[in-house]
Amino acid sequence: MGVKVRLAVVSTAGARGKLGSVKVVFTRVGLTLILLVIFLWWRELGFEKAPSRSWFEKNSIGGMKGWIWGEIKPSEDLIWYPCYNEYDCARLEVPLDWLDPSPPNMVTIAIIRYNATERTNYKGPIFVNPGGPGGSGIWFVKHLAPYYQSVVGRNHDIISFDPRGIGATVPPISCWNLSSSTSISSLLWDIQAPPVLDAHAGVLYDAYAHASAFSQQCASIIGSDEHMIGRFVSTASVARDMLHIIEKLGEEKLKYWGFSYGTFLGVTFASLWPQKVGRMVLDGNVDAEQYSSGEGTHFLTDTDAVMNSFFTYCHAAGPTLCALYASSPSTIEVRLATLLATLKNSPVIVPASSPNSRPEIITFSRVRKLISSALYRPLVVFPALASALAALESGDGKPFLSISPQFQDQLPLCDSTSSLDPAPEMPEVESSADASVAILCSDQAPFTGGVSAFSSYLEQCSNASKSAGATMASMRLGCVEWGVRAKWRFDGPFGTDAETKILFVGNRADNITPLKSAYINAARFPGSVVLEQNSYGHTSLSMPSRCTAKTIREYFQEGAMPEEGKVCEGDLIPFQPWNNTSATAVAEDDEHAELDEALMGLMKFPPPFGT
Repeated sequence: MGVKVRLAVVSTAGARGKLGSVKVVFTRVGLTLILLVIFLWWRELGFEKAPSRSWFEKNSIGGMKGWIWGEIKPSEDLIWYPCYNEYDCARLEVPLDWLDPSPPNMVTIAIIRYNATERTNYKGPIFVNPGGPGGSGIWFVKHLAPYYQSVVGRNHDIISFDPRGIGATVPPISCWNLSSSTSISSLLWDIQAPPVLDAHAGVLYDAYAHASAFSQQCASIIGSDEHMIGRFVSTASVARDMLHIIEKLGEEKLKYWGFSYGTFLGVTFASLWPQKVGRMVLDGNVDAEQYSSGEGTHFLTDTDAVMNSFFTYCHAAGPTLCALYASSPSTIEVRLATLLATLKNSPVIVPASSPNSRPEIITFSRVRKLISSALYRPLVVFPALASALAALESGDGKPFLSISPQFQDQLPLCDSTSSLDPAPEMPEVESSADASVAILCSDQAPFTGGVSAFSSYLEQCSNASKSAGATMASMRLGCVEWGVRAKWRFDGPFGTDAETKILFVGNRADNITPLKSAYINAARFPGSVVLEQNSYGHTSLSMPSRCTAKTIREYFQEGAMPEEGKVCEGDLIPFQPWNNTSATAVAEDDEHAELDEALMGLMKFPPPFGT
């Protein structure tokens, strides 16, 4: 990396012309030699890897406000650049194929760091992964790093990266030809998605054909050649990337906080390199063996418990706080079932709101999907969901539309822009749907047996959870007929014989990563402990708990493990009012106020789709 330095040299004119010119020449030569010696010394010490923030604020390409990922030159060294005003970013080149790491096939990993704000007792970096698969570590750290840091301690850096195929990491995973408008192709394909699998007779066959067509499309774009990205996005490859980043940072061991799918990444890392695990919190656990097989259904073990909490807390809250209130929790459940049955035969139509918009049809499937999504974040979504459902009973669909993800009123104009490196132009995204499918299907054993075998799997899921089993079964549906095989797929054995003190965290009722999975994973790692949180929703972040947050902080700060059987209570109750000041009451001190603010901020942000 070159550094431009401007020298101001003032020459005299007139009678001292020639002498002045000679002096200027010697001055320039002398200064040049001095600068050259300083630069060589600076480079020898490695300072060229960490330019000062003030220098970049004045001279960085594009400036701080106009900064984009494409302005960072990829490097095999970890070179940090100031970005997003208060973060550092880097683009690290790693081998596409870790089993054959010879150039020229490389992947450029986008990495972000939020620096520790307390340096007197600096504890090093903690890596976070938001889940998915397909979640953008860049997006979540950019928006949430101060909150994460408030929990773990301000003497830690917070680091994450966009895994292979996702976000600012290149090459991207897209199952649509990049020479055309990827967003339009994806949007038009999503519009054709069949209803929920139990909506009507025969839907399964349409859905299976839709999934098969998508699998074939993906294979043609990301996996038709042995060196294409589709064969190299498995979690094993991502774990190896994380090990490489640690080595480039000069750290001996990993400190890590992974959520949901991020727990599978953590278990994979700890199984492959147990000696490299420092401190690891796995929050909202995926059962590694069942995830890898793709055939298990016990991820639905606690789903109906979360749904039942909707009925229970709605009734407890009363008609003022819950619009779907009835005389008992079971009566509320019947009320919802009646509404869903009505929508199967008579969907609600919402007329177009303007000449440039379009009418909306609220179907049984759309409501079922929204209910499944609400189970991830009961505190945030349950009150609005109850209001939307009550309005649908009277034929008013507007409240439902206000909380339901919508397509744009108008399709975007055709875009013929093409780029082999789309990172500078790519919009910031929370997650990538195409990458999610590619990673999931790379990690899992191939699905076999055709539509009849999937019909049996659907039945198992529906029996495991009547509220969301048919909806959640679609995750496995995405891998039918998947033709891109990962070159490096790690499917166990998961765990280690060595003592590895991992802190596993789980809610007593989690809609997709049940507490049971935390205990199954913990049993594979001697010395580990499970911390239970008595709350509902997905991961500990779905419901603030000072007790959980303080336990996690003590673990990262001091390595202190909680006692076996410890249970932390959630600080809030669904349908009851809450605010940003404190989870339970007015905070007793600044530390609690700061912690409450962080937990509330983390709760409000939705997790990536899937797990």
